[in-house]
Amino acid sequence: MSGAGQHDDAPVVLDVAGLQALLGALVGRGYALIGPTVRGGAVVPGPIASVDDLPSGVGDQQEPGHYRLTATGRTEFFGYAAPAISWKPFLFPAERVVWRAADDGTTPVAPPESAPRQALIGVRACDLSAIQVQDRVFLQREHVDPDYATRRMSTFIVAVGCAHPASTCFCTSMGTGPVPDAGYDISLTELVDTGAHRFVATPGSPLGHDVLTELPGQAVGSDDLAAADHVGAQAVAAMGKGLGVDTFDLRDLLYANAEHLRWSEVAERCLACSNCTMACPTCFCVTAVDTSDLGAGPARLSVWDSCFAEGHSMLGDRPVRSTTRTRYRQWLTHKFASWIDQFGTSGCVGCGRCITWCPAGIDVREELAAIRETTGSPGPEEARS
Repeated sequence: MSGAGQHDDAPVVLDVAGLQALLGALVGRGYALIGPTVRGGAVVPGPIASVDDLPSGVGDQQEPGHYRLTATGRTEFFGYAAPAISWKPFLFPAERVVWRAADDGTTPVAPPESAPRQALIGVRACDLSAIQVQDRVFLQREHVDPDYATRRMSTFIVAVGCAHPASTCFCTSMGTGPVPDAGYDISLTELVDTGAHRFVATPGSPLGHDVLTELPGQAVGSDDLAAADHVGAQAVAAMGKGLGVDTFDLRDLLYANAEHLRWSEVAERCLACSNCTMACPTCFCVTAVDTSDLGAGPARLSVWDSCFAEGHSMLGDRPVRSTTRTRYRQWLTHKFASWIDQFGTSGCVGCGRCITWCPAGIDVREELAAIRETTGSPGPEEARS
């Protein structure tokens, strides 16, 4: 499990062979490699064995309700924005066994208390923040989720700075990227500007430091450090040209506008399909499903659920939130307001997946801006004057 903060050791420079050596060193330590792959017309995390499995020369075009892969003509392995699927399933699976009855059918048997060692390769800053949000949900409350804790402790994280954010990205608004600053074991910045294809590698934990010392890296020079800084600055500038989210006083703004007309307007377009919650890297709603497999025995499963499902708020014989309007309001208000009350942080990391994968093209940035603009809420400068 990655450390809480960035390690003090200086970064090193790895070439492509050095990146392969990093993957080999992790395999040698018993980690299964999970990295970006191209599958089903999208970049998604999956098992990899070497750098040859990474999506070289692949970019993406993401807009509200739109996702397409593109050929970049560059040699980059990480030349896309956030993967279509977040890393959440590898720490918080969509379906897992909570308990299974013993052979006699009477005594509950807990699932094994071990998890496979896994190394996540290419985690973006927004997804690092999402993992830290889920750490608060599953590890830092009175009741710790043992399955999540076991998987988290068995996970090594290699982050990669984002160089080509999509038009749906807004991590700069949420303060979560695009440059990784904590929560990783090793962070990479990919450089393909001039000279050889290379990576500035920075340790973020004692374990990450130990792994880097095994690799054929070179001391980083001022030119490479400047180039790495430029990658992050370019990503920030790119997002500055698109839509963002004004987070000033946003929690109180949403609480004060529970009956805003915008909720009804967005409900006319929303399909309540749950795509946004399934794609979100921080959503954690689950439901319990009991099975009675004659071969494996009776079991109780924890399965991902969504607050957009009518039955999710069922109380007695009827749902508390019976309309799409109330369910959309619940989701957006929880993400940007009540999550702060529960966990001390926003539930949104600005990855933009909810925008990209909404079949109706609903953009949360536009919905939040519309509520602010039609309530006369002051912006930060006006409020402070």
